[in-house]
Amino acid sequence: MMFAQPEAHEAIAQGAHEAAAEGFNAGELLIGHVSNSPLDHPLIHLPTLFGIDFSVTKHVFMLWLVAATVFLVVTVAVRSYLRQEQMIPRRFMNSIEALVEYLRDSVVQPNVGAKWVRTWTPLLLTLFVFILAANAIGLIPIFDVVGLLNHSVLHLDPESFLMRLTHGGTTATANFNVTAALAMVTFGAIIVAGSKAHGFVKHWKNLMPGGVSPALGIVLIPIEILGMLVRPFALTMRLAANMTGGHLAILAILSFVFIFTEMAGAAVGMGVGLVFSVPLAVGISAIEIIVVLVQAYVFTLLTAVFIGMAIHAHH
Repeated sequence: MMFAQPEAHEAIAQGAHEAAAEGFNAGELLIGHVSNSPLDHPLIHLPTLFGIDFSVTKHVFMLWLVAATVFLVVTVAVRSYLRQEQMIPRRFMNSIEALVEYLRDSVVQPNVGAKWVRTWTPLLLTLFVFILAANAIGLIPIFDVVGLLNHSVLHLDPESFLMRLTHGGTTATANFNVTAALAMVTFGAIIVAGSKAHGFVKHWKNLMPGGVSPALGIVLIPIEILGMLVRPFALTMRLAANMTGGHLAILAILSFVFIFTEMAGAAVGMGVGLVFSVPLAVGISAIEIIVVLVQAYVFTLLTAVFIGMAIHAHH
């Protein structure tokens, strides 16, 4: 061990020199924050079934975290409300009731109609709450705080589960696979809504408006089918792009601190951070809080509109 110790110190010094030579890599930071875990290095290894790797990556873990949070919060609030003798909503339950009534009366009913409002309110409410929770949890730097705590206090093994988890906690709805799955729920709901209202065959016949000549129908039907497929694609891209763009903007602005530190020294880097990066990043974070709510609302509203279009096809 005594003879091996100088070699170890030399290897450590060489690694530190190479890291210093490489410098700060802003692109690696940005991509590492928003990208998923590598397929060969997931958080939890699970077997491959039917050609699908079921291993848990950080995006899957974020989905579990969001689902568990929503389930626990809503379950505890509703059960505490049901235990009351007079069944009067108070505090948090009052907020839940206000949210449910607003979505039902202002979003669902104007689009699907009074006849179908009780049918589609649960689905649309679930979409809104899940997307809102996923967007909001993505704004909280949970894993960055854990990484800082490990650097200062814990000093865990880099290959431990917690340390692999801290390599870029991200927003679940910034993953296009997640938003595509949500959009496919909307796509299926549109078909089910049209079929329940008009029958399965009649729903597809409604693609061509009544009174249109067959010659014009040859042109209209492909356009209508294309429009039907574009709707979930637009929902997918809008939500994921907005949630990804905000995080990238904040990280890119904060990266100026490290870039200017390497270029002109620590004093200049700190000056850029205090004057430019931190105030602008705080401003964008404030805008992101609004975006979190707006994107959940827009996704839910458009889903209600598309379902209403399938139900009221002739309007």
